[in-house]
Amino acid sequence: MRTDESPTPGSRRLSRRDVLKLAAVGVLAGCTRPLAPTAIPASTPTPAPTPGSTEPERIADYACVTGEGPLWHPDEQRLYWVDIPTGRLFRYTPASGGHEQCFESSEALGGFTIQEDGALLLFMARGAVKLWRDGKLTTVIEEIPDEVTTRFNDVIADPEGRVFCGTMPTSSRPGRLYRLDPDRTLTKLLDGIGVSNGMGFTPDLKGLYYTDSPARNIYMFDYDRATGDISNQRVFVQTPDGEGVPDGLTVDAEGYVWSARWDGGVLVRYTPDGEEALRIAFPARKVSSVTFGGTDYTDIYVTTAGGDQKAREGDGAGALFRLRLGIQGKPEFRSKIK
Repeated sequence: MRTDESPTPGSRRLSRRDVLKLAAVGVLAGCTRPLAPTAIPASTPTPAPTPGSTEPERIADYACVTGEGPLWHPDEQRLYWVDIPTGRLFRYTPASGGHEQCFESSEALGGFTIQEDGALLLFMARGAVKLWRDGKLTTVIEEIPDEVTTRFNDVIADPEGRVFCGTMPTSSRPGRLYRLDPDRTLTKLLDGIGVSNGMGFTPDLKGLYYTDSPARNIYMFDYDRATGDISNQRVFVQTPDGEGVPDGLTVDAEGYVWSARWDGGVLVRYTPDGEEALRIAFPARKVSSVTFGGTDYTDIYVTTAGGDQKAREGDGAGALFRLRLGIQGKPEFRSKIK
């Protein structure tokens, strides 16, 4: 999501190219429908790299337009991820090596969380929030009046089961960040956002990282676990101009921050002080998101986008990759939305 805006938080102007891009991956109108899991023949996998190698292993390639939101499901020992504009949900089972498309919606799928009981909480177009359990959808929020022309993007559950959920901008107004509480109360936390993106908590649970992609900034907020409030916004990292923009994010067990670089073709690991510690290249320009998984959370899963334009975006565009670097992550928190 390259932009030509000023890097300062106060001037998040989207270029015409951005508006067209956002429109292309924006709202797909219509109603959702569950499908039975559909196995799709796997493409030829990339040979598994030597443990500790920084060579990404290609796990599955569904040529995703915007592959995003990878999340490890510890109950099922599976990884789930989405292709946002096509409304497709996928899952990968490392024990068998199998992967499949398990759901398709006629509207865009943004981020999702795992509920306490193991169901997936899907954040969709128009501000809709729905539970996906055993292939069936149950509506939690039908729509948000202020978001009927856009969709949710990245989301994250906090330690108390709330969900921080961001929306995309439109041609007429910027994006926003909301907090959805367990009783379904929705609170707007931030406005004037270029593209609300990757989030993660510090190990002491006193800080929240938050990404605004067009601003090229990963911010740090003070986070109050008791109330869910965030405050004291400051810049944690600003990515260099011309190297893509920060997208999805996760935090490992040592408190290091991993940021996917859209249009930068890399995954970057930062120290808790914001210094670059590691950079890993991918055969795809649009590296979109990252999470840890596996039985001991030492598998790093990375999604990419641009699968409909592989000649331009790279052979690996739209594929799911895995890294095994011997670095440990931690489980994501579960949502408790009633």
